[in-house]
Amino acid sequence: MSLTLDTYRLLGRSGLRVSPLALGAATFGTDWGWGAEQDEARKLFDNYVERGGNFIDTADTYTDGTSERMLGEFTRDNRESLVLATKYSTLRRPGDPNSGGPHRKNMFRSVETSLRRLNTDYLDLLYLHVWDFTTPVEEILRGMDDLVRQGKVLHVAMSNVPAWQVSRMQAIADLRGWSPLVALQIEYSLIQRTGERDLIPMAREMGLGVMPYSPLGGGVLTGKYSRDDLTATTVGSDGGPPRKGHNLTLGNLSEHNLAIADVVKEVATELGRTPGQVGLAWTLQNPGVTAPIIGARTVAQLEDNLGALEVDFTASQLARLDEASAIGLGIPHNLLTSDFARIQTRGDMKLEARR
Repeated sequence: MSLTLDTYRLLGRSGLRVSPLALGAATFGTDWGWGAEQDEARKLFDNYVERGGNFIDTADTYTDGTSERMLGEFTRDNRESLVLATKYSTLRRPGDPNSGGPHRKNMFRSVETSLRRLNTDYLDLLYLHVWDFTTPVEEILRGMDDLVRQGKVLHVAMSNVPAWQVSRMQAIADLRGWSPLVALQIEYSLIQRTGERDLIPMAREMGLGVMPYSPLGGGVLTGKYSRDDLTATTVGSDGGPPRKGHNLTLGNLSEHNLAIADVVKEVATELGRTPGQVGLAWTLQNPGVTAPIIGARTVAQLEDNLGALEVDFTASQLARLDEASAIGLGIPHNLLTSDFARIQTRGDMKLEARR
């Protein structure tokens, strides 16, 4: 594979050029009890950009707004050369019912807040962060299109939204001449492959570049956890969930996932790479993936993550990773990919599919 951060890729059906690894800024700030202080966050940003990286991912509520404020300072001298992506819809002010959700009022106020914090007059990419099943899709799409027409947003996208809603929205946007969706952010890793059932194929069909978050499964694929951690407490000393407990609660820490991590370690040893590099590099093998989002808290972690661009797998190694992490595709996919379905629809005909 052997990529570099300045081996740019087109973002979905747009002409926007982005690096093959995006820098996630959810770690910028310590407001949530973990993350990088400002000096360390600045080093992460500078290191990424100096190596040709141009794709920065944040959200309006990451570290209670500190992430966007830091980026507003860090990008003061090179804003035009960067692709800044932020998100809206998560609750900004507890107690205010309209400060969360994907509806028009929150969309416009969130964008105005993000523009001020980021010290810019436009966003390259705006995601709806979390779907909540309450707002009509026409309201969302029209609001996003208005922001694009006003020049405050250049491209629009979805995150954590069911595949059928995304495909429906893309069809409506096309039919009405509204701004199309160009990206989809989902959780995707060797321990979370369910996006392969519908989300990733849908994104490829509809022209959305896939941005996997948590590509290392909350750190499980780095080899930092063992079977002893399966009994970790889910409550930290401050009353909140510690990192181990958080992963237990989310289901990332399990016997099955640790078995996958064992195979990752084996392949990493064979390649002379770290488990984290192998886990990240695996996501880049999927042709539907544009740019996994890395969430480093230290420069050492960032350097390790960027090493994933240099990993070259053998066919045997990829097969072992796929076998260890394989999931059932479910209905109707199991039927549609079976010999039974092929015989029913094609008989003995030989057909070369080029798509």
